[in-house]
Amino acid sequence: MTVTIDENELKMVLNKLDSVHLELLRLRAMLLPEEEPTAEEKKEIKVAKDELEKGSKITLEEFIKNLGC
Repeated sequence: MTVTIDENELKMVLNKLDSVHLELLRLRAMLLPEEEPTAEEKKEIKVAKDELEKGSKITLEEFIKNLGC
């Protein structure tokens, strides 16, 4: 069975998906209120931002190793 749709129908479906996605994000925000990061989390975030500014990077293998996989 083959289904064909024209460009307008595709745009309509994609727009609807975007609307559904936004609504899910709104519901998530309502149901899962944001928490303040702990002091340790704030420290980790600062370290990560500093590394990004310096242009630090690691290989995928190093990343996986750091995860303990």
